[in-house]
Amino acid sequence: MPRLPRVAPCAALLALLLATTSLRAQTVAATTIPLDQITVAGAAPPDAGTGARPGETAGSVTVPSVARQRAAVNATVGSVAFVDAADFQNRYANTLRDVLKDTPGVFVQERYGQELRLSVRGSGVARAFHLRGIELLQDGIPLNLADGSGDFYQIDPLALRSIEVYKGGNALTFGATTLGGAINVVTPTAYTALAPNILRIDGGSFNTIRESFQFSRIAGPADFLISGTATNSDGYRTHETQRTQNLNANLGYRLAPGVETRFYIGSYNTDQKLPGTLSLFDALNNPQRANPAAISGNQSRQVETQRIANRTSFLLDVGKLDIDTWAIHKSLYHPIFQVIDQDGWTYGIAPRWAGTVDVGGYRNDMILGLRAFAGQNSALQFTNVAGQRGGQTLRALQSASNYEAYGENRFWFLPDMALMTGAKLFSSNRTYSNKGGFAANPTVQFGNATYEGINPKLGLLWQPLPDIQVFGDITRSRDVPDFSDLAQSNLLRTTFVPLEAQRAWTYEAGTRGRIDRLAWDVTAYRSELREELINFSINPGLNIPAATFNAPRTLHQGIEAAVSLEVARDLTGIGDTVSLTQIWTHNDFRFVRDPVFGNNRIAGIPDDVLRTVLGYVHPSGFYLSPSVDWVPRGAFADHANTLRVPGYALFNVQTGIDFKNGVSLFVDARNLTDERYISDISVVTNAATAAGGAAALAAFYPGNGRSVFAGIRAAF
Repeated sequence: MPRLPRVAPCAALLALLLATTSLRAQTVAATTIPLDQITVAGAAPPDAGTGARPGETAGSVTVPSVARQRAAVNATVGSVAFVDAADFQNRYANTLRDVLKDTPGVFVQERYGQELRLSVRGSGVARAFHLRGIELLQDGIPLNLADGSGDFYQIDPLALRSIEVYKGGNALTFGATTLGGAINVVTPTAYTALAPNILRIDGGSFNTIRESFQFSRIAGPADFLISGTATNSDGYRTHETQRTQNLNANLGYRLAPGVETRFYIGSYNTDQKLPGTLSLFDALNNPQRANPAAISGNQSRQVETQRIANRTSFLLDVGKLDIDTWAIHKSLYHPIFQVIDQDGWTYGIAPRWAGTVDVGGYRNDMILGLRAFAGQNSALQFTNVAGQRGGQTLRALQSASNYEAYGENRFWFLPDMALMTGAKLFSSNRTYSNKGGFAANPTVQFGNATYEGINPKLGLLWQPLPDIQVFGDITRSRDVPDFSDLAQSNLLRTTFVPLEAQRAWTYEAGTRGRIDRLAWDVTAYRSELREELINFSINPGLNIPAATFNAPRTLHQGIEAAVSLEVARDLTGIGDTVSLTQIWTHNDFRFVRDPVFGNNRIAGIPDDVLRTVLGYVHPSGFYLSPSVDWVPRGAFADHANTLRVPGYALFNVQTGIDFKNGVSLFVDARNLTDERYISDISVVTNAATAAGGAAALAAFYPGNGRSVFAGIRAAF
């Protein structure tokens, strides 16, 4: 058992403060500032017991209405984003890339199937697989494993009602303080669903077909919703076949006025063949090929995940108390350079109180929370014999535990200006036990590392006009290494490497709002990092997990911008509109006086990512939306900056019609010019010194070629 962390007394103190505040505080009327897309508007107090406003689709005590969700996001003093699932219901949304591609500051690129690179402000900038530096949540409850690692396979875009993006330290509202922040995907309930019944089928290129259903009902104090999606696709490349089945359900029950409990159940099965990486020449000239090692090793990723969670909510005299509990079981069979065979559980509890109190006649918004979560993972490895287990090479146990206390406060010292303060105290333990005893790995090894600290936050929010907000803040982040960092593998053995936690100070300033036909959301940030967790691939062609080291000093800075202009109205005289939207993410990530890499760029992510969307909407339900995804200069493939991939531009068109009877038809055409491009890179230290030279370096994922998808959806 891990020793009692020093943060525990602080957690107890925070819990006492929470209880005392609930007893003593005085309720005041809140003037919430919801930002609808990039629109700020006033709001009335919520209806008692539902969280809804007059004239708005009601939510419930555990899950507020979508407008309430948006309001909570945009009350944040810092860079955030809110995506309503209604915006992507009628297009081919298969991955988080399809959901978040219009969100500035979020870099998300497909590798194959549902495997992505997801990075916010350079989180996991050189990570060649899965996720690091971002906390994923579903319905406000963590999806990441206890060590902080995570992937994307259990997120079904067709099972979502909204997505909340909290960049960097702005994710403190959930207790997350990683460099990248948090992304919360919210599933619908019977109260917030777009329709009681939804049936959908879509498909197209690469022999893709997907079926989905959603069914919900309200019966007195009870409500339930169940949804499921099955996807089958051969993929763009050889050996990229994808088979997934996702099931999500929730059941809510109103125990008493203002008291509600809701259970979430999920089952997620994925069987994804891996095509591997290619040389730069093959990726641009023979992009549908698979790496020969991926075929001979029958490389794949087979994941079975089950999740059960509960939120019980209490509307108090002051504010609301949510108590979350969860358990996640994950089984992974993953033949790559070796067969990785893992099975583990993650479980946790997290009470959180939020409310508005009167402090000396001034409005004061508060959030207080605790989180305790832990897990164990049995980590086995075997030689890979055409995708089957050969001789065993590793038998290890990975244990992680986390204890956290956090709080955030917004004090409105003027009617249009608020001071935000906050902090998180944490203690995280990582214990690794390698049992050894194998010819390939005879050594018994035990590793133990505990990471503790406090992450403060300070900011200012100004609302000079009802539809305009200006903000600035300073936040501290800490990224604790996960077991992919700590237990590093190569062809010979697996070794525990006691890395330091990555820490950073981030400064940001921005504005969001709307003036007539012009809407904007613009933020500039600068993160000064110490001991950044930097990855590089030892041999990307064999799919060996990347090695990790601490870079003494690095710098991440950039601009996150989205500007939208309604350029024309009533073209045909009956309410149709034409709008133009420009999204720009500027990334400047570099080493600072590094003893090996000097001031070089950190490889893996391009400097600029731009997306331009022209939209036409007709009151009949018809819409047409051509777009361009443009990367002027590709990313470096190595930290030595000797090899850069070419830039590219992709032309896309989406069109469809929503009939008044609830039936929708859509067509989604992508990369119409069949552009050959690099979508992602398995970063190395120096391409020039790689075995066989840069020309032989198999470190590149080709982007998908021309594709067309179409579908029909019925909501009734």
